[in-house]
Amino acid sequence: MSLRRVALRCQRRGKVELVKDTHYFNKVLIANRGEIACRVMKTCKKLGIRTVAVYSTPDEHSKHVKMADEAVHVGAAASRDSYLRMDRILQACKDTGADAVHPGYGFLSENAEFARELEQLNIEFIGPSHQAIDAMGDKIHSKKLAAQANVSCIPGVEGEIHTKEEMYEAAEVVGYPIMIKASAGGGGKGMRIAWNKKQASQEWDAAKREAISSFGDDRMLVEKYIDNPRHIEVQVLGDKLGTIVALPERECSIQRRNQKVIEEAPSMFIDPETRKAMGAQAVALARAVNYHTAGTVEMLVDSQKNFYFLEMNTRLQVEHPITEEITKLDLVEEMLRAARGLPLSVTQDDIKIHGWATECRVYAEDPTRNYAPSIGMLSRYIEPTGEGVRVDSGISEGSEISMYYDPMICKLITHADTREECMSRMNTALDQYVVRGVNHNIALLRDVLMSKVYQSGDISTKYLANEYPEGFAGHVLEPSEALSVRAVAAIMKHKFENSKETRKKKTSSEFRTTLEGETAVTIVSEKAADHFSVVIDGAQVECEEVEWLVGKPVFSANLTIDGKTLGKEYLQCLNFNDELTWTVQYMGTPYPVSVLSPLQFELKPIMPPPKVQDTSKLLLAPMPGAVVKVCASVGQKIVVGEELVILEAMKMQQSLISPVDAVVKKVNVQAGDAVEDEQILIEFE
Repeated sequence: MSLRRVALRCQRRGKVELVKDTHYFNKVLIANRGEIACRVMKTCKKLGIRTVAVYSTPDEHSKHVKMADEAVHVGAAASRDSYLRMDRILQACKDTGADAVHPGYGFLSENAEFARELEQLNIEFIGPSHQAIDAMGDKIHSKKLAAQANVSCIPGVEGEIHTKEEMYEAAEVVGYPIMIKASAGGGGKGMRIAWNKKQASQEWDAAKREAISSFGDDRMLVEKYIDNPRHIEVQVLGDKLGTIVALPERECSIQRRNQKVIEEAPSMFIDPETRKAMGAQAVALARAVNYHTAGTVEMLVDSQKNFYFLEMNTRLQVEHPITEEITKLDLVEEMLRAARGLPLSVTQDDIKIHGWATECRVYAEDPTRNYAPSIGMLSRYIEPTGEGVRVDSGISEGSEISMYYDPMICKLITHADTREECMSRMNTALDQYVVRGVNHNIALLRDVLMSKVYQSGDISTKYLANEYPEGFAGHVLEPSEALSVRAVAAIMKHKFENSKETRKKKTSSEFRTTLEGETAVTIVSEKAADHFSVVIDGAQVECEEVEWLVGKPVFSANLTIDGKTLGKEYLQCLNFNDELTWTVQYMGTPYPVSVLSPLQFELKPIMPPPKVQDTSKLLLAPMPGAVVKVCASVGQKIVVGEELVILEAMKMQQSLISPVDAVVKKVNVQAGDAVEDEQILIEFE
């Protein structure tokens, strides 16, 4: 009996049941890279399906290539020359005999022409029909369809906005602030907020540039910007037999640059009645375009639980793991079932919420420098493990974080019975996560999770802007935390000194520790191999069950300060040599701690100070990237705030403005140049 007949028989019986005798596909090509390619391969391998990877030149030795049964090179580093080359990916399908393609997210995942081409080749697209992609991928058309399906929509001007003048007219209709959005956009790209006419003019140009760069489509729309909303989305699943279900919502309000940073499921804010209403509208929209496979209906929700359709992503979402954790479903397998013509394994009545799940997106970026991307090789990389901990990544130690692709290192997911336990597991996992060679945002993630505002659930898409109005500067140490950091640095130095073969082993050491400008007499007493007592200016820190060897990145111990038990703490050592300053990472933030002997401390004042470069007459690159445009020329008079250079890195553009009133002395770059972090771009007289 054919698979299609098996599926139809199940449907005719009036219920959808798990079909165990399924072959799905012989070989699936994953038209993507990184963690999502690895994620899809994991399910394929579980089901006995052979996989094909595609890769660009710098990805030749990447994790997803190693995981696949076969791999095909599709071009150079830039996405437009490789992962967006439809012709080469289609040829890879023919050459390898793949009978299905999973697009992942991004790249060609929402490209209707790609789905059409596969259909003509009789290769199954593991996604929706090209008609559904066309309908939902165009934000202008999707809003019309949503309104026709009685889905609540954000007030806006219907249709494409062609010029700035039309944008100004639209803003007069809906009122400022407005959201300027690329019709083909997604992932926060090609989206800008304008609070007045002057800003709208600037943001219009930036949004169009970004839209062309990311999607090759600069059609724009304008809608009312809803200030201080929550961003909540509903996962839908459909099969080709007409069944569509809505899964529990995901809370995605913690964002930077309109890109999600922390997600959780379910949302603390949504009650059962609202959940049911949101799910019903999401299903109605999906049904309006005969949707099958996995998709996500994104909504903005105000303080009164009014919700408005934002967009529908016709693909597997980045944050799908938290839905899998609370529903016990494998969404990739459900997509395979739908593509093969089989019914979903569940009905709406089968879907229950099992506990709580949180996802942190660990990015290669510096949140203390306006989220500047970071590139380089992962010189040390150890993923956390433990009960309820899941890591979806596409990298390993030695992998290269490139300027050509998204800066995500991994998606770190935790699951537990309650939200509190889930957050606790996440905090521990973040503390244990070892990432060396690039900057990362673990400190920001840790700080958000420890915030009383976040823990209360009273959040919105403006959370980061409200909590860090001057920008994130790292975790601020409490007095007890500062004692912990000093104690650990001193123990590390003590153990390091004792590890030298030429030194007589000591059971105690006296140091002068300096942290954040404050110096303290610090005495380390070794009670046992795993028990240290540290006295810091009279304060007593007991470190028991110590686990750390010289050269090992993670230090763990049960800490007690002046009789108060803190419990198990995980800190990291960022250097292992005989330097005078030991850098200890606590809650993701690095803290340099000067650990000197009494003699070294006495001699320190006579040491020459380090030289500091004067950068007041320089414009430096805040991140590695490519120069999109140079707006200044030699001899030009410029004023503070004037746009001088536009940089692009990891598909995001940043405008660099003049820090001074000056005359341009020298321009060191031109459009198309690749630049390094802190490279001198422009010099002033």
